[in-house]
Amino acid sequence: MRATKRITEQEKRKLQEEHAETLAELDHLREYLRGEVDADAEEADPDLYEREKTLALIRTLEHKLESIEQAFRLAEKGTYGICERCGEKIDPARLEALPHTTLCVNCKSQMERVAGMGVRPGWR
Repeated sequence: MRATKRITEQEKRKLQEEHAETLAELDHLREYLRGEVDADAEEADPDLYEREKTLALIRTLEHKLESIEQAFRLAEKGTYGICERCGEKIDPARLEALPHTTLCVNCKSQMERVAGMGVRPGWR
């Protein structure tokens, strides 16, 4: 049986702040891209690097937003702060730094090692 943990008001507030900040940054970056003028296909595009960098940031923020929303779902189930892989409680200091994390440090490290080997892990 997995452990359960109720989310504290402070943790909930932190997640809500992260959610709002992430949405605001996504909106800002998307607006920036909309304001860009498309380059002529026959001309070299000097801003291509900046556009690609902005798109990469958007993808990263979208992933973060998904993680935050997953953390909210876990809070509703009563399992916020519990590692999705091993079922142990996530260190409160880790949750303070990354309120949307769903893995403990050990499981995240294992996942990154496996990913570094070119193997796709089956967990977040």
